[in-house]
Amino acid sequence: MDLIVTRQGENWQARFGEHVWRAAVGRNGIAEKRAEGDGVSPLGCWPIRRVLWRADKLGAAPVSAFPTSVIAVDDGWCDAPDHPDYNRPVKLPFEASHEELWRRDDLYDIVVVLGQNDDPVVPGAGSAIFLHVASPGYGSTAGCAALSRDDLLDFLALARPDTRLCFRAAE
Repeated sequence: MDLIVTRQGENWQARFGEHVWRAAVGRNGIAEKRAEGDGVSPLGCWPIRRVLWRADKLGAAPVSAFPTSVIAVDDGWCDAPDHPDYNRPVKLPFEASHEELWRRDDLYDIVVVLGQNDDPVVPGAGSAIFLHVASPGYGSTAGCAALSRDDLLDFLALARPDTRLCFRAAE
């Protein structure tokens, strides 16, 4: 069973079997991925690779069928298409463009790493497409999916090793 993220009226939702949660997606909606930084959540189904989490915020690892790792202060993710580490985790400081995984807001308290553009990595085809904690009011993301912290924890406890996240056009 997959987590299906799609538009529902004026909002976005994530559906997993009978469970339905409010969600957020990229600022340019769900569409075909065109380039790094295009602000879209990429159409398609993406396997879940692993779960990263902040021990200082959660205390214990989320209940999950996926491998889990604690986020460290020096963890980052390379988003520079011309760098050999593009769309891979990196340690900070890092000379090329990157995202910091240890954020001051709560958005990356839980980060579900999706297998989008990772096997193989294609420069410019998108990096750091995650499922993470939603901002207050479910503001748009840079291309990720987001759920409330409680909903994300609920989903992780229900998901199976073969669960994927699927971004779909309106149903």
